[in-house]
Amino acid sequence: FIYLLNSNITLGKNGVPVAENFRLEQSTIPDTVQAGQVRVKTLYLSVDPYMRCRMNEDTGSDYLQPWQLSEVADGGGIGVVEESKHHNLAKGDFVTSFTWPWQTAAILNGDLLQKLVPQLVNGRLSYFLGAAGITGLTALLGIREKGHVAVGANQTMVVSGAAGACGSLAGQIGRLEGCSRVVGIAGTDEKCSILVQEMGFDAAINYKKGDVAKQLHELCPGGVDVYFDNVGGHISDTVISQMNQNSHIILCGQISQYNKDVPYPPPLPPDIEKIQKERNITRERFLVLNYMDKQEASVLQLCQWIQEGKLKVR
Repeated sequence: FIYLLNSNITLGKNGVPVAENFRLEQSTIPDTVQAGQVRVKTLYLSVDPYMRCRMNEDTGSDYLQPWQLSEVADGGGIGVVEESKHHNLAKGDFVTSFTWPWQTAAILNGDLLQKLVPQLVNGRLSYFLGAAGITGLTALLGIREKGHVAVGANQTMVVSGAAGACGSLAGQIGRLEGCSRVVGIAGTDEKCSILVQEMGFDAAINYKKGDVAKQLHELCPGGVDVYFDNVGGHISDTVISQMNQNSHIILCGQISQYNKDVPYPPPLPPDIEKIQKERNITRERFLVLNYMDKQEASVLQLCQWIQEGKLKVR
């Protein structure tokens, strides 16, 4: 089965994606594997927030190409090699790609695949699309490159979208890197409970209940030093208003804005922008793909934390 964008849908920025934007088809793949190719069975596909940007004719990014109408959608994926004519890949190898087609089986160029070592993640292959993949790298490198976290500096970190794949890792990594206090913002009491009881956050705020600004002030009495921003919009404005002098925003995502026709990163409201400038709060665009020279060492660090039980994954 192949997932395709529906041919009668025009790509655009405004609006929420619905099931009618896609179609499911049954098809076949060629019987013959050419030199340098492998036939793979798909095991895992990752559905990620950035894919909303790929549903725009202009993705707003140099590194993302738009999905094409009536073409197979693609993204991060993992599979097992069933037949190989590639010199470095054998039947039974587990492989991954950032442009894996959304289909149950495929013939792929072996040069574009990365071989995986299941033992690094205790056999949980899907982790290579999450905690030990681009998601984990985004959290770790975002904190290291843009968070300016220092051991012993008594820093408070706030994470929005904290129960998501990236946010739940970011809070834990912030702690491992040296933050003395980590507060998450999520959308249900259950998520908040998981963050505190399982993920080691000091506290969590359900933004759908009560006064977020008041709760944030109570939970971060010394202000906010590092903000891992996954959501943008009103929640981020609230956090920024309580950030300290010379503090740092890790601009990971702005998912509240992805269905709107706005530039990335979205501009701040004038009063919040004034606070940002007056307090010298950094808010620089962060792109994990700019730090791929640090990928190997960072993945090994993530895997070590997972093996040691220091990084909890749901």
